Amino acid sequence: MSKFLLRAVTLAIGAVSTIASAQESPARADEMFGQELNNTAASAATPTAPRRVSITNATPATASAADASAAAAQSRQTSGFAGALPARNAQVRAGQAPVATGAAFVEQAEFQTEFQKFIFDSVGQDLPIFGANFFANAPSTFAPILNSPVPSEYVLGPGDELLIRGWGTIDIDFRATIDRNGTITIPTIGSVVLAGAKAGDADDIIRNAVAKLYKGVTISVNFGQLRAITVYVVGQASRPGTYTVSSLSTLVTALFASGGPNANGSMRRVQVKRAGRVVTELDLYAFIAKGDKSADVKLQDGDSIYIPAAAGYVALVGKVNSPAVYELKTGSDTIESMLDFAGGMPVVADPRRAFLERIDPNKNRPRSVEQFALDTASLKRPLKDGDVLNITSITPEFSNAVILRGNVDQPVRAPFKPGMRVSDLIPSRDYLITRASVKRQNQVIAIGHDEQVTNEHADTIAARVGDLLDEVNWDYAVVERINRRDISVTLVPFNLGNVFANPGSADNVELQPGDTVTIFSQQDVAVPMDKRRVLVRVEGEVKVPGVYQMSAGETLQSLLAKAGGPTANAYLFGTAFHRETVRKEQEINLEKAARRLEAQLNREQSLSVANQQALASVNPQVLAAQQQAQAELARQKIARFRQLKPTGRIAFNLDPKERSFARLPQLKLENGDRLVVPAMPAFVHVFGAVNVESSSLWRPNTRVKDYLNVAGVTLDADVDQAFVIRADGSVVSRDTGSWLFGSIGGMEVMPGDSVVVPEKFDRETKWTKFLKGTREWAQIFANFGLGAAAIKTLKE
Repeated sequence: MSKFLLRAVTLAIGAVSTIASAQESPARADEMFGQELNNTAASAATPTAPRRVSITNATPATASAADASAAAAQSRQTSGFAGALPARNAQVRAGQAPVATGAAFVEQAEFQTEFQKFIFDSVGQDLPIFGANFFANAPSTFAPILNSPVPSEYVLGPGDELLIRGWGTIDIDFRATIDRNGTITIPTIGSVVLAGAKAGDADDIIRNAVAKLYKGVTISVNFGQLRAITVYVVGQASRPGTYTVSSLSTLVTALFASGGPNANGSMRRVQVKRAGRVVTELDLYAFIAKGDKSADVKLQDGDSIYIPAAAGYVALVGKVNSPAVYELKTGSDTIESMLDFAGGMPVVADPRRAFLERIDPNKNRPRSVEQFALDTASLKRPLKDGDVLNITSITPEFSNAVILRGNVDQPVRAPFKPGMRVSDLIPSRDYLITRASVKRQNQVIAIGHDEQVTNEHADTIAARVGDLLDEVNWDYAVVERINRRDISVTLVPFNLGNVFANPGSADNVELQPGDTVTIFSQQDVAVPMDKRRVLVRVEGEVKVPGVYQMSAGETLQSLLAKAGGPTANAYLFGTAFHRETVRKEQEINLEKAARRLEAQLNREQSLSVANQQALASVNPQVLAAQQQAQAELARQKIARFRQLKPTGRIAFNLDPKERSFARLPQLKLENGDRLVVPAMPAFVHVFGAVNVESSSLWRPNTRVKDYLNVAGVTLDADVDQAFVIRADGSVVSRDTGSWLFGSIGGMEVMPGDSVVVPEKFDRETKWTKFLKGTREWAQIFANFGLGAAAIKTLKE
């Protein structure tokens, strides 16, 4: 029995010991700051195995908690500038945009300094302050710099985060932040002092600390989140205030974040003050213009960036690479130093003439100006506050050149040589073939895949024959000569043909520097008819139709003779003669007629509206609808009328029964004339207020009334106003004929004639709406050479 009790007591004591040991483990783990002890010696199976130590706190959950903890620790209250504004909570993370508070974020309205306004009033040019645009597009946030390398000379301090990894006899994966005492604490290793140490020495410091306890351990130290620092931007700043920036920030980055100096602030004497003394003074001009950052320093917590007021301004205008308002740094700033910041002068600047405008408030007339050359001595001249330096442009004039222009291969500016004459400037006639002429020659054909094809349409190729060259005016060319004594121009005309035919003649003018030689074409200055090129075209019923070159003074008979004379089918009365100059005049007159018709239609519409408004019984809505319809009809009338194209046809007014071509008028031919001899047509056309608009067979000795009887006139036909468009282009109406009682019903109709019968004006049909308001259509058709096709255009 006693043995049984002894054994039970022994088991109870063992159980209590086991429970106590199990309760000790969490406390011991807490004491080790997260250290995991893998002690295999505690195993009963292997009591003699060595221990494996692992130090870590970099699990994902722990790391996230550390980020949140660090962010919360770094969140701080920053006071507004001048202490009169409420504090703002600014979350600070390394690499984020600096945070300013209070009035620092109030955007200042863009304004000009008084000197800029003065410059605008003085020279009429709105000049910017040099360097101000560098801060114009400052981003509201900076790109994160978490992944940027940390410089080896970076001085570690409280708030910097280290990522420590080690392997060998122990495993280390530990994230540590330097505390306010400047140390980090690594479990089982202890405290390591890092404040004041350089980033490049962190590996050796931690390796030495670990080596005191463990041998054969390789250490690698990286950097995580870096600490933030607080700096103050004061003085003439665009956005003064308190800024929280990364500890890697420099003076330039902080200035960029704060928007730089304001309009009155200095860009040349920006200071960083630390512990009561000036650490550096930065000249932003040296940085912006030349990239010199030698005066830029890394900022430390508590630094003050002071921007003083500008000492003075000068303006560079005219031919400088960067016209602007420039700030003076000291009284020793010279023209040369300012031009250096401005990028110098362009090649078109004239260093022989510079104008310096200066202000002296002590004088009755404060402003004065002086002129000088920008030589070595003048470039060393010091500038004063308010100076305006104006550098002029060189005069783009050549001292040793002569110019050839006009109807030439290409205009040139050639160097002058003593004894130079026109023949030296134009060595051969080939120089007088224009580029436009060569282009027309090249466009005569286009190269296809398998063959050469013409590049002209069938209806225009004949019109372009003989048009490959621009004809030169050989009788007249001129030299323009500038007389510098009285600044006048003298014209020296000469015969261009004699320059090549007789180079020793007086027409081969001796040139002088600055002369301009102008060559004319026959289109530039119209030459007499006897000297013009005459290319005319004859088509139709002639034995040899084609394009012929005629001599000056030749007539239609000469043209017919060259073409072999008319054929047996030629219809003399229907012969059409077209001239380009007449066509252009007809276009001008037709436009005048269109405007006159438009005005007449507007007047009739106004009278119609006034008459309808006088009737009290008229419904206003019906009246408005009628007015709109009439206005639309008027627009359609004018649009159709403007579609008419004059042909340039000249009516010969021959006797319809004439058969001899010798009776054609003795008309001298011009370049571009066109003669069309048709065959005798077999039809007569009838249009207008007839039952059937048709083309009836022509019969000898038939009259207008005969064709109207065949076509049948409608009840609305106004036979008294009928007119005939003759085959020769003339128009006959009751007002132009000598018919009994003014009727043309008994007029004999010839082949190709067109009879037009209008409708009465008292019926509102499409045809009467078109003709209403004018009785001049017969005259219009006669004056502009319009045929029956024009009637169809107007009616459609």
